[in-house]
Amino acid sequence: MDEKLELLRRVPLFAAVSKRDLGEIRKLVDEVDVPAGHVLTKEGRFGEEFFLIVSGRVGIDREGVRVATMSDGDFLGEVALIDGRPRSATATAEVPTQLLVLAHRQFNSLMQRFPSIQAAVLQALADRVRRTEPETS
Repeated sequence: MDEKLELLRRVPLFAAVSKRDLGEIRKLVDEVDVPAGHVLTKEGRFGEEFFLIVSGRVGIDREGVRVATMSDGDFLGEVALIDGRPRSATATAEVPTQLLVLAHRQFNSLMQRFPSIQAAVLQALADRVRRTEPETS
């Protein structure tokens, strides 16, 4: 069995994707291992990658304040690719982390070819926005 295909199967974002479609997605992603301390995204800079965390832990900081910690199965980087604006946060690997990475063009291809994945990404984005909104009475 192909190792990258096995990694894709472990990512919840791809849970509803057929084996055949996973094979297509496999062609779009790069597998990357980064050490602890590696900066994946830098707040205020333009970004060109979408990251899926296969294993490890990534800290998310906004204006120097920790706002989230992401781990196995989480993804990040979609906001800058969707709206074309600078990164809204800095993401740093806290431990050695295994990632699947899509460049901007591959991310767009994934979103267009797989509506279920597009829906899952947009739902996660909406959930993140709601978590960061102030409570209203």
